[in-house]
Amino acid sequence: AAAGILCYVGAYVFITYDDYDHFFEDVYTLIPAVIIIAVGTLLFIIGLIGCCATIRESRCGLATFVIILLLVFITEVVVVVLGYIYRAKVEDEVDHSIQKVYNGYNGTNPDAASRAIDYVQRQLRCCGIHNYSDWEDTVWFKQTKNNSVPLSCCKAALSNCTGSLTRPMDLYSEGCEALVVKKLQEIMMYVIWAALAFAAIQLLGMLCACVVLCRRSRDPAYELLITGGTYA
Repeated sequence: AAAGILCYVGAYVFITYDDYDHFFEDVYTLIPAVIIIAVGTLLFIIGLIGCCATIRESRCGLATFVIILLLVFITEVVVVVLGYIYRAKVEDEVDHSIQKVYNGYNGTNPDAASRAIDYVQRQLRCCGIHNYSDWEDTVWFKQTKNNSVPLSCCKAALSNCTGSLTRPMDLYSEGCEALVVKKLQEIMMYVIWAALAFAAIQLLGMLCACVVLCRRSRDPAYELLITGGTYA
C-alpha cells in the first residue's frame, strides 16, 4: 500500500509539472519525484521480502529486510532535503522564465507555450504576470492592436467577455506569477510530506523487524519439555 501511494504521489508531481513546465526550466526539480517513484517500486519488493521473512521467521531474511529498509529510509530523508532545497528555488526559477514565456505568446496560432499560458490563466484564475496590464508590454498585444488581452483572462462566469481592457471588471485581477509559484511549492510539499510519512512507517517496520530478530536470538536452541513431571 505504501509503495502504491508513493508511486501515485510521484506520478501526480510529473503530470502536474507538465502543465507548468514552460514556467520552470530547471528539470532537476523533478529529481525528488523520480526518487519517490523509484522508492515506491523498490518498497513493493521490500514488502514482499519482509512478509516472507516474517512468516518463515528467517533471521537472514529479516536482517536483509532491515538493512534495505534503512537504505530506503536514508533515501527518503534525502528526498525531504532536496524537496526543501528545490521548493526554495521555485520563485527564482519562475521569475526568471515567466517574462520570456509571455513574450512568446501567439494567440492567432497557439503553440505549446501559448496553450500553457491560457491553461494557467484559466486554471488559476489569473491574468498577466502581476496583473492584466502586463499584457500591454507583450509582442502579441502590440501586434493585435485591439486593446484586448487573451480570452483566458476573462472571468469564468462571464459569457460575453471579449478581453477588452476598457472593461477591466470582466478580467481576473490577480497576476499569475505568484499563483504559479504557490502551486509549484504546494506540489513539492506533497513530495516532502509523503516522504516524511512513509519514512516514519519504514522506521516502525525496522523497529518491528529488530524486535523479532532480538526475540529469535534469545530463544535457546533446545528447550526442556515438561510432560507429567518427566523430562522429554
